[in-house]
Amino acid sequence: MKQIVIISGKGGTGKTSVSASLAYLAGSRAVVADCDVDAADMHLVTAPQVLERRDFFSGYEAVIDPEACAGCGDCVEVCHFDAIIPDGDVYRVLPLECEGCGYCPRVCPVEAIEMKLLKAGEICVSRTRMDNVMVHAALKIGSDMSGKLVAEVRKEARLQAEKAGAEFVIIDGSPGTGCPVTASITGTDQVVLVTEPTLSGMHDLKRVLEVVENFGIPAGMIINKADINPEITEELKRFAEEKDIVLLGTFPYDDLFVEAVNSGRSVAEMEGTEPARGMKELWGKLEEV
Repeated sequence: MKQIVIISGKGGTGKTSVSASLAYLAGSRAVVADCDVDAADMHLVTAPQVLERRDFFSGYEAVIDPEACAGCGDCVEVCHFDAIIPDGDVYRVLPLECEGCGYCPRVCPVEAIEMKLLKAGEICVSRTRMDNVMVHAALKIGSDMSGKLVAEVRKEARLQAEKAGAEFVIIDGSPGTGCPVTASITGTDQVVLVTEPTLSGMHDLKRVLEVVENFGIPAGMIINKADINPEITEELKRFAEEKDIVLLGTFPYDDLFVEAVNSGRSVAEMEGTEPARGMKELWGKLEEV
């Protein structure tokens, strides 16, 4: 089983469009993992039917029992996050402000504060219209546990791939360079970097490549919207050659990318078009790699 992760240094480069196309072309040979848990959107194209659903718990939050609270305010004095406010004669915790540090229950003289395990999101295992299993998740609003949730999604995807005897796990990774990206690429076999020929695209590509190089994972590159700035496109190609990055493909700007998403399809399904042919060639190159 080979794990292929598609990432980008910034949002809006076409990362998910590429991921959805690869999922369509691989079909039942692949399990799909949507690891962009902060803004999951693969479901818009893959139309998953949920088979299994479970809560994801990570971290803690303080909860004050109003019946036991003495209203002394000791907890307010030690809370560095302004997460505890008056509620009549007692106090209560603002869940979105609480960082779960556990300081307040240590100073409560009547033991009215409990640290409860936090529900940080939800993980789903689904069957897509593309004839593959997809593992996806939703992060709870205000939660900062995206890296841990990504790790759980990937773990479940590997289990599903082993169970189904799938050849590939196709991972739609998180954009940027933060903790979710690290969790997306760790232990994978191939990274696909999707970029665009803009100054910000070039800058963010270099930043995310530094993360990839730390893990020693082979990288390939796709230049999307390649015709909007031919000069930077050539610079990106030279950069790829210098860094021994396989140039997997270039795609010109095309409204078909938007049309495909609006119709709930991947670009690879737009039969008879250049983008669809390009995606098929891309998948062929990835299989060779």
